[in-house]
This record gives sequence, C-alpha cells and structure tokens, in this order.
Amino acid sequence: MLKTAAYAAVDARTPLAPFSIERREPGPNEVLIDILYCGVCHSDIHQARDEWGGSAFPMVPGHEIVGRVARLGANVKSFQLGDAVGVGCFVDSCRECPQCRAGEEQYCDQGMTGTYNSRERGTGAPTYGGYSTRITVDQDYVLRIPESIPLDRAAPLLCAGITTYSPLKHYGVKAGDEVAVVGLGGLGHMAVKIAVAMGARVTVLSTSESKREAALALGAHAFAATRDKATFKTLSRSFDFIIDSVSGDHDYNAYLGLLKFDGTMVLLGIPETPSTVAAGALIMQRRKLGGSLIGGIRETQEMLDFCAEHGVASDIELIDIAQINEAYERMIKGDVRYRFVIDIASLGQAA
Repeated sequence: MLKTAAYAAVDARTPLAPFSIERREPGPNEVLIDILYCGVCHSDIHQARDEWGGSAFPMVPGHEIVGRVARLGANVKSFQLGDAVGVGCFVDSCRECPQCRAGEEQYCDQGMTGTYNSRERGTGAPTYGGYSTRITVDQDYVLRIPESIPLDRAAPLLCAGITTYSPLKHYGVKAGDEVAVVGLGGLGHMAVKIAVAMGARVTVLSTSESKREAALALGAHAFAATRDKATFKTLSRSFDFIIDSVSGDHDYNAYLGLLKFDGTMVLLGIPETPSTVAAGALIMQRRKLGGSLIGGIRETQEMLDFCAEHGVASDIELIDIAQINEAYERMIKGDVRYRFVIDIASLGQAA
C-alpha cells in the first residue's frame, strides 16, 4: 500500500483538513495516477456536509481528476507511463447490465461506484477522491486527455463538461438550432461553450443582469434577464432546446413556454423543493421535459476529443489546497467564474 497525502472531511461539520490515506499498487488491469489537478464540484460540498444524506466519513472529495500515469498493471495496454489521463465521477460499475454494456455506465442497474463516498466492488473498501496526490483506477474507467487541452482547464470537463455535452448530444442539438442555457455557473458556462461549438445559436437566461457581459464573452449570441417577467412573453416559443442547469427553486412551466413546437427542455439541477409541472405546458405544443446525469466512459472520451477539436476548455480559478474551505464558501455565494481547480502540487508541498 502507498501512503498518500490528502485533504478530507472527518465529519459533516468540520472544515476539510490534511489527512493521510492509502492507495494500492496497481493490479493487472489498473493504473496508478499521479494527480496534478482536481476540479471542485458543488456536489463536493453537498456530500462533505452530508446535505444529501448518506455521507460516509472520513471523506476525500473530488471527481474531476487530471494527472499522469505513474505505474501500470501487467495487462494494461491502453496507456503508457507519463500519459495525461483523467478520472471522472465514477471508477467502476457492474459491467453486465444493459446500460453498462451500452456504454452508459452512469445508469448502471446496480449503481455506479463513485470516485469518492462510495464502496469498491469486491473489497467494500471506501473510495477516496481527487483531493489527494494519487489514485489507482481500472484502465477501463480512465480517460485520455488530449494534448491540446491545458490540464488544469481539462479537469472540470470530467464532470461539468460531460454533464452538459451528454444531453446536447443525446437530444441531437445541431447547427442552426436555437438553444437556451438557464443559469451561468460551472455547468452553464460549459453548456454555452459546447452548444456554440456544435453550431447552435445560444441565448443565456439568468436572473442576474450582471452576467450579460460574461455570457456574451463566452460566445453566447444573446442574453435575457428572467427577473423581468416580460422576458417570458418576448421569448415565447423561441427555442428548440433548453438546458436548465439551475439547482435553486424555479418555475419549470415558465421556461417550458419558451419552447417551440416539439421542443425539449432538459434538467441538470435538482432543486430542494420538487416543482409542479402543468400537463398543458407539455401537451399543447408536444413539448418534452427530460433529465440527464453525466455520461459514460465512451461518451466522456468523445466529449474530450470534441473539446480538443473545437478549442473548448473550462474557465477556472486555480487554487492551493489550503484555500479549499474558503473556496467552498465562495461557491455557495456564487463567487467563482466558473470552476475552482486545485493545484495538487500544493498538497504535496503541504505534506
């Protein structure tokens, strides 16, 4: 076993602090990755503070992991020492259910094995995430990072990037489509970039007028402030597709009214209070309301290659590990554009 420096939450109330974990030497089909960067997802906060329930402590968060291959198992043929690689939201699945066989491991019938706050299949050992200096992962759940994407800006693609790419691809968004992105945070800013790269005409819908300039700088073609109720009348039946990245409570019916005939709205956020959807908002114009999680390994690699081809990467603020608790508080206030990424070299120095 390899002693590994990490940062962990020891319970739901205590700030994250230095911690030591053990990583195993790679088995025949595994790779040991020296972690260079780890993105900070809002779900890290939810789980570290047990806001969703079921958190297991001590917890080492982090599922937007980028690093380089340090050691290879005897049977590994997909990677070489020094390769730039990534690990996203899960590190295993049952591999046998229809979803796993179709490359949709995130919807595994038995539940995917989370990169952290989960249990390894077989051993039952807790999984620990990317707020650490290394990780051992089966080669089938490791992604290749294209050379043209800066490694620090690639990290959030492994969650925020695939979370937005997957529904855009699944629902067939194409060049010329009118797409609305609701919310301009970590997810929303990636939705704008990816939809624009797909050739769509993108409008950002936000409660904050102050985000207009930022939305346009990201490549959006238009912006509308939704605090102005006239917006919903002006933009009625304007969009082919709406990607809703907001986790705060809001009225889905108002946004459904912005869809054209046969339009689709997909939810990525999970508001605390369940929303009531009026049947008429769907029936009268044959609209569709769907949801989407992340993406499987196949689609995540496809997304990374797409981003490399189109020059897409996340906009980040690089931080030292010692700033993580401050970063959590800033995220809660929406004070980040658009994703914090931890420089894991700072953890090694701290250790």
